[in-house]
Amino acid sequence: MENNTAKKVAILTENGFEQSELLSPKKALEDAGIHVDVISSKTGSVKGWDKTDWGMEVRVDKLLEHIKADDYDALVLPGGVMNPDTLRQNTAAVALAKDFIRSGKPVAAVCHGPQTLIETGLLKGRTMTSFPSLQTDLRNAGANWVDQEVVHDGNLITSRKPADLDAFNKELIATLNR
Repeated sequence: MENNTAKKVAILTENGFEQSELLSPKKALEDAGIHVDVISSKTGSVKGWDKTDWGMEVRVDKLLEHIKADDYDALVLPGGVMNPDTLRQNTAAVALAKDFIRSGKPVAAVCHGPQTLIETGLLKGRTMTSFPSLQTDLRNAGANWVDQEVVHDGNLITSRKPADLDAFNKELIATLNR
């Protein structure tokens, strides 16, 4: 395993993230020696959604207003229904996602996470996946939606659902190790 202590990843989230879609990538990245910060517009902590009800709280490391794409090597957008819907309405969150896409740094989104990316206006011609209910939204944004476990197109890495997290995590870590 490479020494990743200098690598830093931002996980951007709000209340209502799908618990496994934040915790699984966070643990996999940390186990690979990569520093992870949970970023939110809220101080303190954010509350996850665990399949059918509220889940655990996760500590927020840094406020969205205090970070920029230059501070990190990659951005991770967990899904959940509420979380991406809140993020896509936050101009600072959309601007951060846009900056990451334009920077060429990896942007990894799982399940409903790509909703925030739709708002960037930068998906035309990109091949992506997501939870199936977003396929029309992604196509309307100009993306080529495919039903695959993980899709890596340029600097975008996307997956469909919690069952795809192992492949998602492996692809993100392999990309950071290149």
